Amino acid sequence: MRKMLKICCSLLLLSLLSGLLSANPGVKVRITQKGLEYAREVGLEILKQNMEKEHFPDLTGHEKFGLGNVKYNISRIHVTAVELPSASISLLSGSGIKLVIGNASLTIDMNWNIRTWMFKDSGRGTVHISKVFVTAILSTPLDNAGPTSIALTSCQTTPGDVDIKLNGKTGFLYNFFIKYLKKPIHRSLVTNSCPNIRAGIQLIDGDLRSPNAIRQIDDLAEVDYSLSGLPAVFQTFIDLDLKGIVFPAGNHTDSPYMAASFTIPDQSDSMLYLAFSEYFFQSSSFAYYTTGAFNMTIAEETCSYFNINTEIFSSIIPEVAKYSITPYPVMLKLMSTEIPTISLQQDSFTAEIQGSVEVLAILPDSTTQSLFTLNIAANTSISLNIFDQKLMGLLCLNRIQFSLAHSNVGSFEVLLLENILSYIFQTEVIPSANAKLSKGFPLPSLANVTLTRPHITIVQGYVLISTDAHYNHYRRRKTTC
Repeated sequence: MRKMLKICCSLLLLSLLSGLLSANPGVKVRITQKGLEYAREVGLEILKQNMEKEHFPDLTGHEKFGLGNVKYNISRIHVTAVELPSASISLLSGSGIKLVIGNASLTIDMNWNIRTWMFKDSGRGTVHISKVFVTAILSTPLDNAGPTSIALTSCQTTPGDVDIKLNGKTGFLYNFFIKYLKKPIHRSLVTNSCPNIRAGIQLIDGDLRSPNAIRQIDDLAEVDYSLSGLPAVFQTFIDLDLKGIVFPAGNHTDSPYMAASFTIPDQSDSMLYLAFSEYFFQSSSFAYYTTGAFNMTIAEETCSYFNINTEIFSSIIPEVAKYSITPYPVMLKLMSTEIPTISLQQDSFTAEIQGSVEVLAILPDSTTQSLFTLNIAANTSISLNIFDQKLMGLLCLNRIQFSLAHSNVGSFEVLLLENILSYIFQTEVIPSANAKLSKGFPLPSLANVTLTRPHITIVQGYVLISTDAHYNHYRRRKTTC
């Protein structure tokens, strides 16, 4: 039972850290009724498979019989068949999830042993339990004290009918003993079902707390996907607000930005909806700017398409030719002077980049001489896709402008350099940036759930991913009931 509940609860809570209500989230996740229905289907199949593999403890005891006792021992209990013809998952607005399993049945093989003061016997038997009904309600705390958790609020089991057949045994005496074997089986089903479910919920809660909500992006940055508030449960979906903020790796400093409020549109065609706000991407920009990720150096040995040397610039800037008759290699130092500004509009993801490029000549003694420095204003667009459970980006340069910031070679017309510099940016800088973007952002983790057929939509203020999901049962770590 707890294995089915684990599927549902893994979808209910992605990661747990602090349940304190806070500012607007950077990422929102919506789980629809379609998602819960898929969890029900997968959960029932896993429940059946695991129950048929399960080995149960022996039942030993006695029942009063006339002037004496009927002592019994039921051992080697093994489930041979499970039928779950009716099961449903529904959302209780404002409180949690209701799980109902109806008219369930299972068949059990067992060894039995009965003794009285005047009679004893043993053998194999078959137990068929039918018309079993289980109703469980799971919820999250309604206050904001302490970590958010999942709890079993109520549970009720109706055991149904128990039919026992003792192999090869017939007659009044054995039918008489059967009723004494029914009692402990019936009692065990009633007394153990809900405690086992509760124990399973506690196991789930512990598992959900243990994964680290901080996900490593690369060596420079990590993202915090912990919950920023309590899950909001409605009649047709569950909304989860995640912090969704990117930090420099190992340095969780406050972001200079504030997350704006946004709402996921009312859609239900997919199992999951993940919305990444402009704040999420802007915090990414801040984190990488802080770590110097936008700075780079281009030199002759690293240039892929042509050799950069003073000869390229001397025809435009005569002063450059005075350094040497023989062309010197040139090095370009690029720096981001401001945090790149992210903008999300309908079908448009753009980044405005302000920076500088210093052009230096590499002298024969390996020292460098600064020639000039240009200011850079670049407008770029980013296209998104999902691969290997990561959100990937591809940067495209829309336009770039240069202006003279400082010169050691006199004044010159910057416009004459734009073609050369634009080509260097297109062939060197943009591919280098895309190589970094290709590492991708890890998506919020859904224990062993992979996204299928994801679709990305960019709207004003956020990026929306609508997707179905596939549960990888065989990748789960083994647990016991």
